[in-house]
Amino acid sequence: MSKPQFVYVTYIETTPERLWEALTSSEFTKQYWFGAEVRSDWKVGSPFALMLDGEVTDSGDILEADPPRRLSYSFKHHKFEELRNEPISRVVFTIEPFGSLVRLTVLHDGFVEGGKYLGAVSNGWPAILSGLKSLLERGKVLAIPRTALNKGFDAK
Repeated sequence: MSKPQFVYVTYIETTPERLWEALTSSEFTKQYWFGAEVRSDWKVGSPFALMLDGEVTDSGDILEADPPRRLSYSFKHHKFEELRNEPISRVVFTIEPFGSLVRLTVLHDGFVEGGKYLGAVSNGWPAILSGLKSLLERGKVLAIPRTALNKGFDAK
């Protein structure tokens, strides 16, 4: 039996290089990731942190970095108590040219059966990735409220 995972595929009118930059630059992530900044040197084995409002909300290590094709990091949540005890998960971004578009596949796995974290990321990733797509294609993000990130579990 397969373990629970989240998979999201979208097509973006951009280049692989521009999408890579949007995934790895705090200048970009602050715009579409509800103010969150990514921090890393993007080398395999280096630490990764997601900062929001001055605090680390998620952290991990870079597992794979093959610009502009593939990026992967471990992901441990810190902000909400209900999710802190969930195991470390993994995020994989696969970037593929697709004609004049780029196909982005996001795989987030490593969840436990019956855990709350899968529900949280299943609502958070679509909001984040919709903002990313809008930013790259239209130059502005959608007006999605930050509460979209907390759907799927009872954040206090």
